[in-house]
Order: sequence, then C-alpha cells, then structure tokens
Amino acid sequence: MVSARTKLVNPQGMHMRPAQLFVSTMTPYDSEVTIVYNGKSINAKSIMFLMSACIKQGSEIEIQCSGPQEKEALKAAVDLIESGLGE
Repeated sequence: MVSARTKLVNPQGMHMRPAQLFVSTMTPYDSEVTIVYNGKSINAKSIMFLMSACIKQGSEIEIQCSGPQEKEALKAAVDLIESGLGE
C-alpha cells in the first residue's frame, strides 16, 4: 500500500462533476483506491461515497492505493486533486 496527503483545492469541493471525473480516472487502475477524510475511509471508485463524504475546498485528505498499479493510481489521484479536478 502507498499513500499521500493532499488538500482539495477546487472551489466547490467534491460535488458531482469532480467526483465523476475522479471515479472515471481511478476505475481503470487495477488497485483499490481509498480516501481517508475525517477519520472515515471512503471507496474512491464510488461516486456516491465520494459525494456523501462532503469533502470541501481546503480539506486535507489522505489517498491510499493498494494493488498491482498502486503507484500509478496514487500519482494520478494526487495530480488530479492538486490540479483542481477540472475546475
């Protein structure tokens, strides 16, 4: 397992559009992707779980990846979050 901490920078937080972008980016990776936020582990390949977590701008999250493509998935996840999730 690999992990990294980062902050959500997009102005609207993890609402539907960025959650969909995140899920569609993570789904092809052969690894489990989890976001830890406020002490809860969230399946980052589920749009419903991501949206229900209510992750707001400026929130610090930990991204954990486990599996054959864990390093690639982690890099893609961190890059996407830090780029503002397309917003």
